[in-house]
Amino acid sequence: MRWDDLKHFLAVARAGQLARAAAQLGVDATTVGRRLRRLERAIGQTLFEQGKDGQALTEAGERLRERAEAMERQVREIETGAEGGAELSGSVRISASEGFGTWFVAPRLPALAEAHPRLIVDLVASSGFLNPSRREADVAILLDRPRKGPLFVRKLTDYRLRLYGARDWLAAHGPVASRADLRRLPLIGYVPDLLYSQELSYLTEIDPALQPRLRSTSITAQHRLVAAGAGVAVLPCFMGDADPSLARLLDEVAVTRSFWLVTHADTRRSARVGAFVDWLVAVVAANQAQLLG
Repeated sequence: MRWDDLKHFLAVARAGQLARAAAQLGVDATTVGRRLRRLERAIGQTLFEQGKDGQALTEAGERLRERAEAMERQVREIETGAEGGAELSGSVRISASEGFGTWFVAPRLPALAEAHPRLIVDLVASSGFLNPSRREADVAILLDRPRKGPLFVRKLTDYRLRLYGARDWLAAHGPVASRADLRRLPLIGYVPDLLYSQELSYLTEIDPALQPRLRSTSITAQHRLVAAGAGVAVLPCFMGDADPSLARLLDEVAVTRSFWLVTHADTRRSARVGAFVDWLVAVVAANQAQLLG
C-alpha cells in the first residue's frame, strides 16, 4: 500500500467525484482511477460505489478513510515539525449557511489568511450543509444542533432577524405601523417545501397568516429582491443593517436564532481546525452588536 494512493483515495472521498478530485490534485481522472484500483487490489476490498452523482464510500471505504486521515494528520505534524516552526499549513474546509458564510465570514477571512499564509481555507457557503460526521467538512456552522454522530458541538452565538424593506419603496407604499399592515404588502421568503431547516420558517412565527408572494431558497436573492423594491422580507441583522438602502420595520418584531459550531470528534484537536475555530469565536465575540442588531 502506497501513501500516494491513499492521498488520491482521500481526495475522491472528499470530492465525491473522480473528475473533481483529479482537478484538485492536478492530474487526470484516469490516473486517479488507476490508483484507486491498485489500492483496492492491495487491500482486497471495494472502496467506492458508483452513484448517479459520483463516487460514494462503501463501509470498507469509510473505515479506510478514518485510518488514512489519521495517517494524514501524522504526516502533516511531521512535516510541520521538520520545518522548525508552528506555522500552519494544509487545508481546512468550512461549511456555513449562505448568509452567514457570505455576509459575515467571508469579509473577515483576509485577516485569517494574513495570519496563516500557508493555510488553505475552503469556505462552502450554500443552502444546505456538508456533514462533519462523514468528514465532508472540518468545521460546520449549523442552524440546528445535531443530536447524534461522533461530533463535538458548541453554541457559537445567537443572532437576530428583523423585517426590512427598501427605503424608497417604503416611502411610496406608506408606513407599516402594525403586523396587520404586513398582510397588505408583498412579502418575500423561502420556498416552503425546500426549507433545509425549520429554523428558517420566520414569517409564520411573526403572523401565521403571512404568506410570501416571491420565494427563493437563497437568502442573498431575498436580500436583492428587497433592495430592488419587490417587497418586505425577514433578514438577519448582519445583512439588513449592513445595507444603507434598507430600513427596519416594526421594532417590536424580532426573531432570534442560533448558530452551532460543529467538528468531528477526531479532528477538533487538529491545529488547523483549532486555529480556525479560535479565530471564528473571537470574531463572533467582537461583533455581537452586528449579529444581534
